[in-house]
Amino acid sequence: MPKLSLPCHADVVQAQQRINSYTVKTPVLTNPALNQQLGCELFFKCENLQRTGAFKFRGATNALLKLSPEQRQQGVITVSSGNHGAALAHAGKALGVKVKVGVPINAPAIKRQNIEAGGAETTDIEPGMAAREAIVAKWQKEGKSHFIPPYDHADIIAGQGTATLELLEQTDALDAVITPLGGGGLLSGACLACDGTEIQVFGAEPELANDAFLSLKAGERQPALPAKSLCDGLLTQIGELPFAIIQQRICGILVLKDEDTLSAMKLIWHHLKIIVEPSSAIALAAVIQNKSLFEGKRVGLVLSGGNVAAQPEDIKLRQ
Repeated sequence: MPKLSLPCHADVVQAQQRINSYTVKTPVLTNPALNQQLGCELFFKCENLQRTGAFKFRGATNALLKLSPEQRQQGVITVSSGNHGAALAHAGKALGVKVKVGVPINAPAIKRQNIEAGGAETTDIEPGMAAREAIVAKWQKEGKSHFIPPYDHADIIAGQGTATLELLEQTDALDAVITPLGGGGLLSGACLACDGTEIQVFGAEPELANDAFLSLKAGERQPALPAKSLCDGLLTQIGELPFAIIQQRICGILVLKDEDTLSAMKLIWHHLKIIVEPSSAIALAAVIQNKSLFEGKRVGLVLSGGNVAAQPEDIKLRQ
């Protein structure tokens, strides 16, 4: 098997310089009540306030800016349950690149609307990796459009890493960083951003979609589990590139029950007065369910996105 060419810390720094004029420097929030309750200092990086409502805009913009003029003219294709597709659509609109997105039929309506608002052409697909791979293969056979996957792509990873790089610039002396974990683009980017430091990096993954936890334990990637969790943005197999990076740098993957994630989401809404989706709140759930691990520490949490129904009770189990 050929050795993978992995992005590095320098790629994240260069990505930040490349996308800086397109992205929002999102705020970092703290809350004394939560700090006291959990016995640690929490710093929330609010990527729910990023363009298109999620960190994905960073990676999408970086990937499009790295394309040649000819590739941009040919357009790009992808598959996404929402946030990556929306990010690519809006970034493509800004840069004059045509975008086509395969959207699982169980994707939340608000995320589908966000994709379409960016002007992307959408096609319904069944949930699961098999359907995603099939539509990409079909489109690639039909034309020359460039495929930009949601996470298993060096330029995507480097772009996502800029969220953590900004967090480090906005805070002092963090002991740990936690990000949600689905395909692994955000987490592997965080690993690269923290390279050369003593900061511990953790991933937070749904119990009902814990293929990355099982992969790390087995030493090789495991198949994605059936798509069944509140965290619709995390229902995918960990990517090959992200897994290779995570294996080298991760301190642990913390697995959370959906009910704990939903409780954490309500805490964020109540204390921070911002809206985040379950796939974001899982990072706080990781702290709540592992208090002894983070006691007395300064912990950065990347709130990955806020594209969710307006009321917590509107959240439906995706299956």
